[in-house]
Amino acid sequence: MNFDPSSIATTGAIALFTLSAAGSALGSGLASSAAIGAWKKCFAQNKPAPFNVLTFVGAAMTNTLYGMVLMIVIIGKVNNTALSIAAPAAWALLAVCVFIGLIIGLAAWTQARASACACDAQCETGQGFANYLAAVGIIEGVTIFVFIFSLLVLDNFFKAVP
Repeated sequence: MNFDPSSIATTGAIALFTLSAAGSALGSGLASSAAIGAWKKCFAQNKPAPFNVLTFVGAAMTNTLYGMVLMIVIIGKVNNTALSIAAPAAWALLAVCVFIGLIIGLAAWTQARASACACDAQCETGQGFANYLAAVGIIEGVTIFVFIFSLLVLDNFFKAVP
């Protein structure tokens, strides 16, 4: 079989985005379920249900954005350069994109697990919002590091392609 190298590279970019978005989807679903359960406890006890837990529900969604930006950068470099990407380089890029997407997606899922605990704790105690947000934000920091490192690696990749 003969595959077009630019199609392989584009497939990698799409895989990166898809895996990032899958982590965000799974994560926001997990955090949403926790928020609904925590709110139910509040309602059952005739306590006000804190609206600020929606911050935790949406935390994992940023990972979709990081994946989308990386996908756009990669597709732009593939389509808007005069570079002729060799097939081995395109396959390598596909593999790198899959790993980046997996890391970003897993970070979204772990962020949502922490967010789920934060939803429960916030609704139960009504205290500690800033502490919970800081803990969730540290996991966001991992994603930001991966995002920035990926931009640097991808930039060097396209500079090195003959």
